[in-house]
Amino acid sequence: MTVFAREQYEQRPDETALGDERTRYTWRELTEAVTRGANALRAMNLPSPPRVGIYASNSVETVIAYLAALRAGVSSVPINFHLTPEEAAYILEDSGAGAIFVGPENAVSGLAAAHAAKTPNIIGWRTRSDGIAPFEDWLAGASPAEPPSNMPALPHLHYTSGTTGRPKGVETPPNMFPENVDVAGAFKSFEQDVKALALDGPSLAVAPLYHTSPLRSVRLAAGGAPLITMERFDAEGVLAAVEKYRVSTMNMTPTHFVRMLALPDETKKKYDLSSLKRVRHTGAHCPVHVKRALIEWLGPIVVEVYGATESGPTTQITSEEWLAHPGSVGRAIAPFEALVYSEEGKLLSANEFGVLYFRDKNGRGIRYHNDAEKGARAHIAPGIFTLGEMGYVDEDGYVFITDRISDMIVSGGVNIYPAEIEHALLEHPAIADVAVIGIPNAEMGEEVRALVVLEKGAAAPAQAELDAFCRERLAGYKRPRTYEFVADIGRNPLGKINKRTLRAPYWLSA
Repeated sequence: MTVFAREQYEQRPDETALGDERTRYTWRELTEAVTRGANALRAMNLPSPPRVGIYASNSVETVIAYLAALRAGVSSVPINFHLTPEEAAYILEDSGAGAIFVGPENAVSGLAAAHAAKTPNIIGWRTRSDGIAPFEDWLAGASPAEPPSNMPALPHLHYTSGTTGRPKGVETPPNMFPENVDVAGAFKSFEQDVKALALDGPSLAVAPLYHTSPLRSVRLAAGGAPLITMERFDAEGVLAAVEKYRVSTMNMTPTHFVRMLALPDETKKKYDLSSLKRVRHTGAHCPVHVKRALIEWLGPIVVEVYGATESGPTTQITSEEWLAHPGSVGRAIAPFEALVYSEEGKLLSANEFGVLYFRDKNGRGIRYHNDAEKGARAHIAPGIFTLGEMGYVDEDGYVFITDRISDMIVSGGVNIYPAEIEHALLEHPAIADVAVIGIPNAEMGEEVRALVVLEKGAAAPAQAELDAFCRERLAGYKRPRTYEFVADIGRNPLGKINKRTLRAPYWLSA
């Protein structure tokens, strides 16, 4: 009896289980592919603990590789397909991966990374490069027999962005992946998650699956929820997919919201989005006006989750809660409690601004692969850790994020937090996006500069106009001294910005 999607295989074998822009798999076909993939992985005699890298853009094959690893009791290592071969090789070496999966878009890079890391097994789809085993042949040559399911279920090993140095590996935490269970128990847990969400349609993966939050859709597929993937985000394409496949849920970022909201009204009205029951967003702060507009358009189905790769979700807020507490990322969810400490380590009260910490009531905290020291530095006490954010908790327990600690600007001895300035500037009708950074100032140490991306077709406002606009919203010391109009501020697919990269050119020449 199959462990993977047993109910779907037995009751709805010919319904769509997985699809992308090119093809689709029924539950019967997907079950066979996952079974063969699991057996092929088990036949590789991977090092212990068994791990495989997945270095590919979204596709049905990418999902099958993840599902086969789950079914085989193998830990998958998601690798950002934008990384250079050298960067990917570091992850392969650090994780100890015994194989790598690649797509056609980066077969050459994957081959180079594998050779550099001495990774012996290279499997790729829709490519016929020498040295890469064809994925289709790899599956076809494996046994279709049901593999055992009593081996330990191993979580994914994610690698953080590396904005503070080399990326660090982090196992999917227990609030996202069941702990200390066998493969049969893990798939049972995934099935229970799907039933708890009461999904009556497929999920849609629009962000790259190498990110933690989108990868959740693969575990939902392991629990029996159909999944449609998009190789690249396209605003109107998302709406068309929701209508075509009657999508029930999707995980997005604020950047996606901005692009969708920018579509002409006639385009937005053209598609039937009534099947959507839940839009979950993570990855970066969502400007208040953007989120309000999204809720007005889609209805109160937007759920925000705040956390990190290291911790999993730590807070959550529904649309109704957010409308009552605009700007909040929600209240702490189990097993966490939100706390705020001063920079001197004093525990603060409600509405007092400081460093945001979370107490893991299970005592686990956060951990890094091969770097216990980094994990220790994130804790102020056992089980009490920070994700590097500043903020406060109001009297009702709602968490508000003000900024990342590392982004703080010190001007004339005064701490300035860029997020507040960015939020104010984003209310200007000519501004599409903005990043506020500190640049050198001979007198004050640092001064505030705003890097501004204009709305399409908008004329650049004069500095005097922007100064007046900010004066209505910000204290004088917070207002930017200068504005620079740029084409892009380098947001990644989850909407995050590397402020260090933006600051570097100014400080190198200081």
